[in-house]
Amino acid sequence: MEFGLKLPQFGHGTTPGLMLRWAQFAEAVGFHFILTGDHIALTHEVRKDYPEPYYEPFTTMAWVAAKTRKIKLGFTVIVVPYRHPALLAHITATLDQLSEGRLILGVGVGWAESEFEVLGMPFHERGKMTDEYLTALKLLWTNETASFDGKYVQFDDVMTSPQPVQSPHPPIWVGGNSRPAMRRAVHHGEAWHPIGLNLGWLRDKGMPMLRRIAEEAGKPTPVLAPRIFCRLTDEPIPEDERIAGEGTLDQVRRDFGELEKLEAQYILLDTKRNSPSAQSNRHQDEAWRDLTIMADQVFDLSTGTLR
Repeated sequence: MEFGLKLPQFGHGTTPGLMLRWAQFAEAVGFHFILTGDHIALTHEVRKDYPEPYYEPFTTMAWVAAKTRKIKLGFTVIVVPYRHPALLAHITATLDQLSEGRLILGVGVGWAESEFEVLGMPFHERGKMTDEYLTALKLLWTNETASFDGKYVQFDDVMTSPQPVQSPHPPIWVGGNSRPAMRRAVHHGEAWHPIGLNLGWLRDKGMPMLRRIAEEAGKPTPVLAPRIFCRLTDEPIPEDERIAGEGTLDQVRRDFGELEKLEAQYILLDTKRNSPSAQSNRHQDEAWRDLTIMADQVFDLSTGTLR
């Protein structure tokens, strides 16, 4: 397995200095990748969960690429309909070039209806738009010139230059826990990137459903790459009240063992819920403590195995 960190890019107390410390910490300790999220319009609906300041993801990741040497970097997740596929192809191919082939492109359909309204986009068609945009994106990444005639986007003889370093293109991780998200992962992605998981659901329903969708489509099952909220507690959290990654060290260790059985190849650790205020980055002591404990006692970053 490879282990990564969610970069704190938003909320009170977030600064370039804080993000730089996180990125350099992640690389120095041996984490394999660091990812950040995506919002464009900070409406009231968005700010309730993702308050200002909110650093723009592509600019931030280009800066992180220049400040690091080997750690993979990318997004959890880019809202695909927010950007024309020609623009998305150009930005991501350039970032893959600048980072020397370190880009991971996590993608999703988005959830904030008010943000779609600001951008003048049809919220209830975002799934269909995402599927079409991803098809066009891969054409632009992998051809010298590309043409596309879809419902939402049309173009003819368009070149993306430079093209990505990675072949055939940067890996696509499809976010979302729903059946349409799983179907999108099967048809467009290398990995399924669910979030906030109950492991019983993942084991008994989520992964079997993903495998069935892949089998019916005649395609390989995408690898499992979950985003796990990390919060170590002194006392056990009742099993019916917790999600994977939250609880005592023993509970969290069992979670990672279950993810290993499910053949997760990547695990993204998100410490958003660690601080006294889940929306603040002013106090990082708990997050750093929990990550250090987990790296010492739960998984071995040097080998990508559990202890």
